[in-house]
Amino acid sequence: MDALFSVENWFTLAMLVLLQAVLGFDNLLYISIESKRVPVERQAYVRRLGIALAIILRIVLLFVLVQAVQYFQDPFLKIHYDGLIKISANVHSFIVLFGGAFIIYTAIKEIFHMLAVDDLEHSGGATRSVASAIFWIVAMNMIFSFDSILSAMALTDVFWVMATAIVISGLMMIWLSDHVAEFLNKNRMYEVLGLFILFIVGILLVSEGGHLAHLAVFGFPIEPMAKSTFYFVIFVLVLVDLVQGRYQKKLTMQKAGRVDETAS
Repeated sequence: MDALFSVENWFTLAMLVLLQAVLGFDNLLYISIESKRVPVERQAYVRRLGIALAIILRIVLLFVLVQAVQYFQDPFLKIHYDGLIKISANVHSFIVLFGGAFIIYTAIKEIFHMLAVDDLEHSGGATRSVASAIFWIVAMNMIFSFDSILSAMALTDVFWVMATAIVISGLMMIWLSDHVAEFLNKNRMYEVLGLFILFIVGILLVSEGGHLAHLAVFGFPIEPMAKSTFYFVIFVLVLVDLVQGRYQKKLTMQKAGRVDETAS
């Protein structure tokens, strides 16, 4: 019992909570975007219930992976056409590939929707049922959590440590999801930045999934995007958005000043 609740296990728990928090940012963006598709009065409910269900299913997934991790690593899909395509996918790589492709699709669809609508203030009408939105939040939460659970298993084999980290990070996400959604609602201009970050996350997952599946297209193997490259791209996107925002504000102020001079 003393070994079970040792200092090492508590330290590992803290590390896992931090890991889950860092890896959960892109998940929060997706949850915020998905919840906007239901009526306004139901959005907070969708976010909280979706994450709560995802916590339960994450623990179930953790238990399954602990018991049968090898089955998730054995290839189940093999295709080999010389010079065209080669793939040897297991469950892990297939889930990451599918999740990344779906996130790219979601980000592109939302970007085109923002460009197509005429009235941005009234473009956020309900386009999905509450049940459907909760389903997609839970499903994508599981995809986002797959790699973090495998990383947790690499750090420790103590089930209660990993399960507790999942619960704590899930409660943090419930709390943060409302703040992220509220921030995006009050600062609509950052929606574009959030969508492009989500797009890059999709590319990251597709590259990781393709590498895990040993995917090669036209003889060129898919290489995973380095985490350092990913964070650098995100930094550049945020920096460009901030500079663009300040420059746009400066131009608006100069234009307003010229209008005042002309009127006087």
